[in-house]
Amino acid sequence: LVRTQSAPFVVPLGIGAHLERWDVPAGRIVELDWTESAEVGTLTLTATAAQHFSGRGFSRDGTLWVSWVVAGPTRPVFYTGDTGYFPGFADIGREYGPFDAALVQVGAYDPLWPDIHMTPEEGVATHMDVQAHVLIPVHWATFTLAPHAWAEPVNRLWREAKAQDVTLAVPKPGERVDIDDPPAVDGWWQTL
Repeated sequence: LVRTQSAPFVVPLGIGAHLERWDVPAGRIVELDWTESAEVGTLTLTATAAQHFSGRGFSRDGTLWVSWVVAGPTRPVFYTGDTGYFPGFADIGREYGPFDAALVQVGAYDPLWPDIHMTPEEGVATHMDVQAHVLIPVHWATFTLAPHAWAEPVNRLWREAKAQDVTLAVPKPGERVDIDDPPAVDGWWQTL
């Protein structure tokens, strides 16, 4: 990315040092604290609160974990990032919402990790908290990080979205979603 384009790297506090070690020029790194924003072209990227630990092994919590508000001239979107469910999502919805879409983390959960990854039902609650029009699930179906079955997150999400009358779009990998006319959920993952 450093060699092929010139966009800045907009990251949470503490990540810049890692990028510099990987030869990203310091002048291309923009570190943000919660509620801080950066302009990139016509987009405003705002770092918002999230709940997760950072680091591995004995090096813990040296960097900030964030969710993101991505606001263009007409289409605000919320991305949860990798997070557990917490009351701060309602605050984000009040401050920055409503959103045209919410990209919500719904996989790799376990009862032993309630603070770092949401259940699908919490994903629907997050979507409702941030006041989004369309829920698009992310952070599921890539590789096994938790003891649940591969399709369980999106199956549970689909069930909960129907129960809460939430507009859900579950695109196939690489498929586009028209927020104004999201495709009906068809269960494509159940045939794999």
